[in-house]
Amino acid sequence: MDVTYLLILLLAGAFVTYFSGDKAAPKVALFFGLASLGVSVYLLNLYNAGQDINFSCPWITKPNIAFALTADGLSMAMILLTTALTPIIILSGFGNQFKNAKSIYALILFMSFAMAGTFLASDGLLYYIFWELSLIPIYFIALIWGNGDAEERKKAVVKFFIYTFAGSLFMLTAFVYLYQKAGSLLIEDLYKLDLSANEQLWIFAAFFLAYAIKIPIIPFHTWQANVYQKAPTMGTMLLSGIMLKMGLYSVIRWQLPIAPFAAKEYKDILIVLGIAGVIYGSILALRQKNLKKLLAYSSLAHVGLIAAGAYALNADGLNGAVLQMIAHGFVVVGLFFAAEIIYRRFETRTISEMGGIRLQAPKFTSMFMILVLASVALPSTFNFVGEFTVLYSLSHVHVMYAVFGGTTIILGAYYMLKMFQQVMLGDVSKKRNAFADINATEAIVMVSIIGILFFFGMYPKPITDLIAPSIENIVSHINR
Repeated sequence: MDVTYLLILLLAGAFVTYFSGDKAAPKVALFFGLASLGVSVYLLNLYNAGQDINFSCPWITKPNIAFALTADGLSMAMILLTTALTPIIILSGFGNQFKNAKSIYALILFMSFAMAGTFLASDGLLYYIFWELSLIPIYFIALIWGNGDAEERKKAVVKFFIYTFAGSLFMLTAFVYLYQKAGSLLIEDLYKLDLSANEQLWIFAAFFLAYAIKIPIIPFHTWQANVYQKAPTMGTMLLSGIMLKMGLYSVIRWQLPIAPFAAKEYKDILIVLGIAGVIYGSILALRQKNLKKLLAYSSLAHVGLIAAGAYALNADGLNGAVLQMIAHGFVVVGLFFAAEIIYRRFETRTISEMGGIRLQAPKFTSMFMILVLASVALPSTFNFVGEFTVLYSLSHVHVMYAVFGGTTIILGAYYMLKMFQQVMLGDVSKKRNAFADINATEAIVMVSIIGILFFFGMYPKPITDLIAPSIENIVSHINR
């Protein structure tokens, strides 16, 4: 078995879900989501056993393009993140009644297919195709099933589409130039290129525009909060939990090894931009009155720190960035799901209109509190492992980078605990409906996420061992 089976399964799942009808679509989608997770775990076992699970064959003659999929430790880690979160996201939607449900669940599986392809592709053009394909389903998910005023939602989604598509065109231009130099877009051939300093600067800049918008890194973040707020919660989970990781992964996989001189030349500027995102996102989160928007800016702060770790250009920074990508994926999906549970009961996302939930729903309160503490990197949670490793790596570049980067923990604790106090504590409002405690389906989603956060927070070795060879290879290309 090779990795193409996973992509075929996800793509087939999207088609079967669509033709299964609205009533059966959620269960069919969940089945294919769980099946893809099972296949990913099986492929991981084959990979660990030393078997070749890569796939490559000639695809286009002129230009010379291969349909090449490569699964190393780094890509396998991202595939596991994608296929673990996909069934969780699908299951989280079981409490909602969607018009034309077959379409939204089919689009979720199709988006998972495209994102998995992005993480596996080792030919530049194939990677670009998967990268762009992932944009199509989230555009329709946010536009058709989103929240709020239709006209405002349309503006937010179109802005997101134009921003990300425009950035991707710069990346495509870079690939065209690289093909002229190498005669191939296979990643191993691009790694071998001996580009001049000036060539590297332009290639790096072209990649940076695509990735900075997708992550997002300030000042390319202006689309993010509105889209996160306007998208349905399942769409927000896909965006924050997996899709933004495509940009961070691509920085490590494509940008840094191909243009290492430029990465070193701009290292300090890029780290400062990442840390600025930490502080800026945290300050904006403090001012938010809408719960989803607060979590959106919280996400902006966390990914700023991840980007700073990646651009530290050392093994600890890259390891910490990958660990934090995975940890953030799970915790942010859990937080957005908690916000969705509150919306289902109270039918509001305004923080000032909440309160008194602890007295009515102690189980939900406990789970929500664990997710809040995980998001602020409480020791023994997965986020602590990632953030500590990133801050440690930044201290090797300059101790002040670690000091200012560490504000994500201080500011995060302040705005997240303040939010928890306003949302969960206090007296029961007579203006609100009774808040039923968490049900079985919601509990499965929350407990699954919490279990993963604690397990890898206490024992991250399986992931660090998985990604270590890939990170060492990438660092060797950066330092060449």
